[in-house]
This record gives sequence, structure tokens and C-alpha cells, in this order.
Amino acid sequence: MNQITLVVIDDHPLFRQGVVDALSLEPDMRVVAQCSTGDEALEVIRQRKPTIAILDVNLPGINGQQITHQVSQDKLPTRIILMTGYDDVEQAIHAALAGAYGYCSKDIEPQSLSRIIREVAEGKYVFDHRVFSRRELELWVEDKMEGARRSYSEPGTPFHPLSEREMEVLSCVVRGMSNKEIAGMLGISHQTVKNHVTAILRKFGVEDRTQAVVYALKRGWVTLKDANIHHQE
Repeated sequence: MNQITLVVIDDHPLFRQGVVDALSLEPDMRVVAQCSTGDEALEVIRQRKPTIAILDVNLPGINGQQITHQVSQDKLPTRIILMTGYDDVEQAIHAALAGAYGYCSKDIEPQSLSRIIREVAEGKYVFDHRVFSRRELELWVEDKMEGARRSYSEPGTPFHPLSEREMEVLSCVVRGMSNKEIAGMLGISHQTVKNHVTAILRKFGVEDRTQAVVYALKRGWVTLKDANIHHQE
């Protein structure tokens, strides 16, 4: 039997230990590490390369969404399942766009979490209590984004606060490109790209790139056709 190796990352020690203890009872699973911060999480994932990392969305330092995006960008083999204390569709869309394979609430039953882990280990995606293929997940995200866009109605031409260059940078961010790749494509310096990204986040009033993408998608300023939802095959 192929063992599924796991790391568990959560900043609440009691909850984290509860997850570790529950998964340790599963004969086909082995927890190889646990930690409490985002920075530690990235280090552990890079070193141990577990099959799956179970991550709290809200971590001190780098948050779960940002770690997921980084793991995707770096094409690491580990698949991420994000857990959240407050389960909502927008968070789930963030998780999918960042490259997560699963998303669930922290009040999940242990046997349900084990089931999600096994589905993800087989290359499936689990969101909204449903199991998807990659294409089905893309369609689900598209459908949810359309719903969000309809509920955000603005008379006349949709206003957006970005300059032409910032829109170009945003389109690259939506496609999952790194700052270095954007600099190369647009023929500008790495620092200039960083300045543009900072300006975009400030204008949108969001904290990270994934939130900026969701914000722009919801308002129809960019489309999902521009977005490469996952960077890993």
C-alpha cells in the first residue's frame, strides 16, 4: 500500500495535534511534520516534499493562500488542502485560483478529511463538498465568478482605477506569472513590476495577488480565459 505522506500546518497547537492524531489512525497515511507559521510551512514543504500539505488559511507570516500560490509557482509536487474557520465561496475561489487541490471547513469530521485527502492524493480536486476533475473545477470557478459578477452591478461602463501599464501587469498576474517573468515579458525592471503590483494591491484595497485577481475577475476587468487556474499538471 502506497502511504500518503502529510504535513499539517496550523497555528493553534491543540487543533493541529487533533488533526495529526486523527490522521495517524489511518493505515495509509503518515504525518511526517507539523508546524505553526507560514515561513516554516514553505521550508518543510520544500524539504520533505510530502504528498499533501494541510494548511490553515490564516497563518502568521505568509498566509495559506500565499503559500499555495508559491508551491504552485515553484512546481513543487505537494498538493495543498486549505482549511478555514469561516467557510465561504469567495475564500474557496481564492483557494482554487491559488492552486489548491482541496478546501474545507475546520469543523469537518475526521473521516471526511481522510476521504478528501485520498481523493486529492489521486489527483482529484475537492471544493464545496464535491469532487471535481481539473476541468470540472475550472467550470465551477467560472460559474461562481459569473454569479459574483452578476451580483456586482454597476451602471454604464465598469470603472477601473488602474493605468494601462498596471492593467498589463494585472493580466500577467492573472496568468500566474512571477514578477521576474512579467519584467522579462514587458521589458521593464523587476523593481518596476514590484511597484506596479504594490500600486494594484493598494488601489484594490487587498492584501495579496490572489485577492487582486479575484477582485478584478468579480468586476469583469479581466476574464478567466486569461487565468491559468493551476500551474501544475
